[in-house]
Amino acid sequence: MEQRQEADSEIAGSEGKNIRTGDDLKAFLDEKADQYNRPEFIKDDPVSIPHLFHRKQDIEIMGFFAAILAWGQRKTIINKCRELSDRMDSSPYDFVMNHTDEDLKVLLGFKHRTFNDTDLLYFINFFRHHYEQYESLEDAFLPSRTGLFRNEVFREEFMDEVRGPHPSESFFSPPCYLTGIDPGDHRVETILNHFREYFFSLPDFPSRTIKHVSSPSQKSTCKRLNMFLRWMVRNDNRGVDFGLWSRIHPSQLICPCDLHVDRIARYLKLITRKQTDWQTAVELTEQLRQFDPLDPVKYDFALFGLGIDRSFGKLISSH
Repeated sequence: MEQRQEADSEIAGSEGKNIRTGDDLKAFLDEKADQYNRPEFIKDDPVSIPHLFHRKQDIEIMGFFAAILAWGQRKTIINKCRELSDRMDSSPYDFVMNHTDEDLKVLLGFKHRTFNDTDLLYFINFFRHHYEQYESLEDAFLPSRTGLFRNEVFREEFMDEVRGPHPSESFFSPPCYLTGIDPGDHRVETILNHFREYFFSLPDFPSRTIKHVSSPSQKSTCKRLNMFLRWMVRNDNRGVDFGLWSRIHPSQLICPCDLHVDRIARYLKLITRKQTDWQTAVELTEQLRQFDPLDPVKYDFALFGLGIDRSFGKLISSH
């Protein structure tokens, strides 16, 4: 305990001037990642929702909902996800694949912040459409599997959204939607841009629902989707992340950058960019790759854990 307090004190130096770097910072973050990457922390985190299930598709569906609904207080997020699961008889994959129009009535009235039953019904429709063709939701994130711009209406709305007010604006780097995505490009930036287009490839998507699925092309940090990818991809046998997917690799992942992670990462000088956007998440991940190039996102446990640690928060605020 004394060694941990000493390490915390050295990390949280006056106004960041004495913050350790290099090997010392790596050792500190490794220790914190190990501390928080444990099953006992699951119950208070949205990742507890997919852990209620055993079938791969159930884990994917409820993991996706838990990630998408992950804003606000964690207790509320967990309760709303449990409510959603209950409405689907705790069998989300069976409900998705076998529901009738009459069955959908049980979803009416569901709401979490700005996510409502209109959004939910489209999500269910998308899942059935996808799982009728593919065994895993992983395929939805792979441009080489699920094609490009099937929905011309969405294409136009999407293009208007990302062009911005000035024709010269460019919100992302090629290969991109302005020139067409290379189906063989499985960088996370490309994967997430593709996923959003594919997700809204059905002809009846509600325009209001677009805001619930972000992408790098919007300059979003894509915190929720990056968190979902972490859950599905990382496989360290620690009992938290699932490691269900193999065609996307841990080394490719981008660190979820929420308020807690952003605050701690800036304090530790892992982020220098003033605004918080997609490039901020990329900058943070590049810094973390220097500590572990094969699994940089494991440090999400350390940064988030420190972010919600009240004693560490007080330590920061006191300097």
